[in-house]
Amino acid sequence: MSISERPLVSVLIPCFNAGRWIGQTIESVVTQTWPNIEIIVVDDGSSDDSVAVVQRFDCRQIKLINQKNAGAATARNRAFKESSGEYIQYLDADDLLSPRKIELQMARLVENPRCVASAEWARFTRDPAEATFLSDETWLDLEPVEWLVRAWRDGGGMLYPALWLVPRQVMLNAGPWLPELSLNDDGELFTRVILASEKVLFCEGSRTYYRSGISGSLSGLKSREGWESQFKVIDLCQGYLLAREDSERTHRVCSMLWQRFALAAYPYCRSLANEALRRARALHSVELVPDGGRLFHVVTLIAGWKVARILQRASGRP
Repeated sequence: MSISERPLVSVLIPCFNAGRWIGQTIESVVTQTWPNIEIIVVDDGSSDDSVAVVQRFDCRQIKLINQKNAGAATARNRAFKESSGEYIQYLDADDLLSPRKIELQMARLVENPRCVASAEWARFTRDPAEATFLSDETWLDLEPVEWLVRAWRDGGGMLYPALWLVPRQVMLNAGPWLPELSLNDDGELFTRVILASEKVLFCEGSRTYYRSGISGSLSGLKSREGWESQFKVIDLCQGYLLAREDSERTHRVCSMLWQRFALAAYPYCRSLANEALRRARALHSVELVPDGGRLFHVVTLIAGWKVARILQRASGRP
């Protein structure tokens, strides 16, 4: 099959003040072994050297779009509108793809155009060589509801953009990014994408690298707006899942999502944390065992996890 006969994959990258990382991110895309790729970078009003870094790539497959700051969701929607690919890869400006990531996913999606492809993932801080890939219950082919139930079993789950390769029609069926959301907007979008697909196809060896530990990053913010966004995301995702399957197992995992949120949000945003607990109890009797060290567990046993969280915050722990 010639390059022109292979389906075009659009890699869509929103960028805001990511000059320190976006060069490495783009490099991980231009070195992909899948030969037919377009890269669309939407700079969302950066004030650093992000644009200059992108412009250093003398590559015809890269299209740079500049817009006034409007948020990552708006930038991603703009990139999608400008794209032509039959398959869509969203990628944050600080994350990385392994060289065969897209090739391995396309090998499965070409024969399964109504499915979505997932990948392996691991965290790193400075060097992707630090990343340790640890399999979980979602690292196999799964029906959409089963994938979400497994991912959310303990109230967690990873749905960040780099993981996925999505046929364009599945993305259109799922709908656009929601600009009113900030934190965890990717969790909301890819919940819709998964449920709009026939199946999630896990692609062994297709690897993605999630950059952690960035000071001031959106995922690390503890603002009221951020907590409200996460609360809204869980509310929406619960609605999507229960509309597909209203069962004991789906009630259980939604309860765990609310409890995990409450644990993280307390004492930063007590009213939302308490409302999340109320919703959790209304769904299912399952109880989340809070994470923490030995002292945290001792305080939890004596005075409850809320007191333990207050002491954690006072000691400088997030």
